[in-house]
Amino acid sequence: MTLFIRISILIAACLGYSAAAEDKQPAGGPAAMDAMQIEYDAAVAEAQHKSTKGPADVPLMDQATLKLPQGYTYFPGKEAGRLLRAMGNRVTEDPLGMVVGNQANQGDWFAVMQYDAAGYVKDDDAKEWNAEELLGSIRAGAAAANDERRAKGLPETEIIGWIQAPAYDSAQHRLVWSIASKGKGEPDSTERTVNYDTYALGREGYISLNLVTGASAIESEKRFAKELLAALNFNPGKSYAEFNSSTDKVAEYGLAALVGGVVAKKLGFFAMLAVFLAKFAKVIGVGALFGAAGLWKYFKNRKASRGVDSTA
Repeated sequence: MTLFIRISILIAACLGYSAAAEDKQPAGGPAAMDAMQIEYDAAVAEAQHKSTKGPADVPLMDQATLKLPQGYTYFPGKEAGRLLRAMGNRVTEDPLGMVVGNQANQGDWFAVMQYDAAGYVKDDDAKEWNAEELLGSIRAGAAAANDERRAKGLPETEIIGWIQAPAYDSAQHRLVWSIASKGKGEPDSTERTVNYDTYALGREGYISLNLVTGASAIESEKRFAKELLAALNFNPGKSYAEFNSSTDKVAEYGLAALVGGVVAKKLGFFAMLAVFLAKFAKVIGVGALFGAAGLWKYFKNRKASRGVDSTA
């Protein structure tokens, strides 16, 4: 699966999905392709120019600070959003940012951070939730979305199971989970994209940090998501422990919804996303450019080919 599809899926619903892109051209022909290529190149250049290399303290709105470790590079929200849109994503709001590894031994992953001002998410249900029941909720959501895909003649999704069953750290208010999925009917040996989902709960909402990589690499690369999650801290006055029940907004859902319910509701968007990918996936040739390579590796290759320092 190309990195283009990986990022598209991540932003759409935070759950892996294999979509087969058809060889179709956008309206406007070569002129439209040229315009999209120009915008993509500009987005890449801007993201590189505005990047921050660790170690560094990266502010995340007024909510938190990411103490970016050495070996990681951060792209700000505006630039990350532009890059994602240039790659064909329907991103209505810029993320908090994107993080990649900048060392050769860190693999081909990337992580996107987002903030949801949902309010204080109660974690009481974490004491009683059942991983298999949550999995059933996600499978039900996938089945409902498959009805729409089938009606449009699009590939269906099959939920395989947990890669990481939901694990909640009640002391640090951190949630981690990951699920395996594939195109219905695909062989089990097919290389799949994995979203390793992590969340940090705060007083006014939560920050998600979703690492995207291949299924064959997740066991060795999930440590990067955990390291970044540990490096994320809410600012004074914004932490989960500082919640004031008399004044603060409480989220309409509990912690389990971040695993099951919210994802299930978003699954219906996959059908629209798949239509878009089928039409535009080859417009800027990213399938050929990326292959199995990571975002950072591609950026470094582009700089090297132009004689530009690739250590930024």
